[in-house]
Amino acid sequence: MSNVVVVYHSGYGHTRVIAEAVAQGVERHRGSTCLLISVEDVDQQWERLHAADAIIFGAPTYMGSASARFKAFMESTATFYLAQPWHDKIAAGFTNSGCLCGDKLNTLLQMAVFAAQHSMIWVGLDVLPARSGSGQFDGQLNRLGSSLGAMAQSNVEQSPEDAPPAEDRCTAALLGERVARLAQRMGSASV
Repeated sequence: MSNVVVVYHSGYGHTRVIAEAVAQGVERHRGSTCLLISVEDVDQQWERLHAADAIIFGAPTYMGSASARFKAFMESTATFYLAQPWHDKIAAGFTNSGCLCGDKLNTLLQMAVFAAQHSMIWVGLDVLPARSGSGQFDGQLNRLGSSLGAMAQSNVEQSPEDAPPAEDRCTAALLGERVARLAQRMGSASV
């Protein structure tokens, strides 16, 4: 059993879709639970974050970086940084942008460095990048080819009901499932 929290920001709803997919993946792992927390609501939830076995971070990529609201969340953790309540917790991340690249890797790198500053253990994807000779992915996972975390792409003219595509949602769910599995494994190893 593992207790996972997904803390995220979603400006237009597309990143929330990915957060929900990650949570579904966590809960596919038998006995694991997942709590979704928007950065706007985090002030009432710090104890839930501190008690989690794993924390998965999520933010849209705006202008090649995590959104300002997500960065404000990261900076707000300075109030407990020295106490290190997240020491040895599993960490992972996901991001979404309107462009195929959108410099999303930079956002995942920001999250990984942030997790390292809190002495967390970063977990990436264990899904090889999709391969296509025609530009069509036909349901393949990890269509954007990320290893550091889950990446999603949402056409800006589409609503969150239609974007990001199923491949990105399924990839995010696999990240959540992997984090839950590893958090459980680490928890049972420390007993």
